[in-house]
Amino acid sequence: MARDPRGALTPVQRYITQPAAYAALRTALMPAHIFPLPTVLRTAKTLGRSFGGARFNKKRVNLAVKRLEVAFPEMDEAQRYDLVMQSYEHLVMLATELAVTPRLLSEDAWTDYVEIGNLQEAMPHLLNDRPTLLLTGHCGNWEIVGYTMALLGFNMHAIYRPLDLRLADDWVRQTRSRRGLDLLDKFGAMRAMPELMAKKEAVAFVADQNAGDRGLQVPYFGRLASSYKSIGLTALQFNANILIGQARRLPTEPGTTQTMRYRIEVVDQFSSEDWESQPDPLFYITARYRRSIEQMIRNSPEQYLWMHRIWKSRPRHERLNKPFPDSLKSKLQSLPWMTDEELAKIIDRSDQDRAYMQEHNITHFK
Repeated sequence: MARDPRGALTPVQRYITQPAAYAALRTALMPAHIFPLPTVLRTAKTLGRSFGGARFNKKRVNLAVKRLEVAFPEMDEAQRYDLVMQSYEHLVMLATELAVTPRLLSEDAWTDYVEIGNLQEAMPHLLNDRPTLLLTGHCGNWEIVGYTMALLGFNMHAIYRPLDLRLADDWVRQTRSRRGLDLLDKFGAMRAMPELMAKKEAVAFVADQNAGDRGLQVPYFGRLASSYKSIGLTALQFNANILIGQARRLPTEPGTTQTMRYRIEVVDQFSSEDWESQPDPLFYITARYRRSIEQMIRNSPEQYLWMHRIWKSRPRHERLNKPFPDSLKSKLQSLPWMTDEELAKIIDRSDQDRAYMQEHNITHFK
């Protein structure tokens, strides 16, 4: 069994602090189970904007607005700020929905809340004799994707980070497993992967996090972003299919009540036939799934968590104040969708980041 990185609990944490915190959490979530869902979601939306606009949150909001300046340079400052506020609205509504999802999404009632969209187009990948990696980002409701797949009869496994609050973590695992969604601790998941891949099963990742200084640097909104190598390495080792999609919140029609309604949208799907002819298959896989996540975010930017430090870890050449490497330039040029104009923008952005890091004597971005 993998070592739990959260460490052992002290007696005070085990018998006093953790139970009290868990009781407070469950009490805070009670309104979501007591009051009508439309009422709860309207309240959550209001709380989200209030929280986002609070004075103590100003620095975090300003950083999010700066990220949007990179991602959507065509927007003005007011548009970016409003988009961040919508992101906070979505965040609090999402937290509310995660609490009630195990109760609402059942075998009989899930179609009241989820449309499968173009999921049927992905069925050949899901039903062939290969394992499948399902990738999404912190956009829309990533948990509903796994839930729905499990309710459709697929053996679903989702990689996640265990909650520091152990009792809450136990509750999350138990409620999700009742619907057929098996949560895999990210710190021990790689040990379980060979067996799951051998069984040709589906494993889900939220794949847009910063992967640290050892991650593979690929384009993300025109700027290099550290991305997980493990996804591409797993796909290469086990000849897995890759599907990228999201559960996108559907807008509430004017004059109707706010409710929980999502559509599953597959934005890309590919397999070994796509990467085996590429000069660097690992780089191709990583760049393609990042590009697909960017596409889904562009489809609904208000449902993305712009609070995340998505460009935190910088490439080695930027940290060492060296010119853009020819080897990286060649890899980018080899991507089938890369244009000369886009490549020039990526290199220019990297040069700007390198100069900024040297000027401010930093190695990571906020």
